[in-house]
Amino acid sequence: MWGTLLAGLMARPWARRLAAFALAALTITLFFLNLRRLGERAGRAAERMHHLERTHAIQRQMLDAASRRPRNRDGLVGRLRRGGF
Repeated sequence: MWGTLLAGLMARPWARRLAAFALAALTITLFFLNLRRLGERAGRAAERMHHLERTHAIQRQMLDAASRRPRNRDGLVGRLRRGGF
């Protein structure tokens, strides 16, 4: 019953034109929604990259500071006497 009703409706030219416009509107709407989702995903990726860069910068500073530390107690005493801290 629904098939015959739909077939009878689609036999009219104005109904086919209306269906084509509705399909085009649906396609454009889905395209814009997909663009929005891609933008959100790109924003999250940029934020994640920013946090990774900050973390790596802090780790590099820690490694640099560790490379300049005194190797033993004598080095620490010498550095304190020279006023290195």
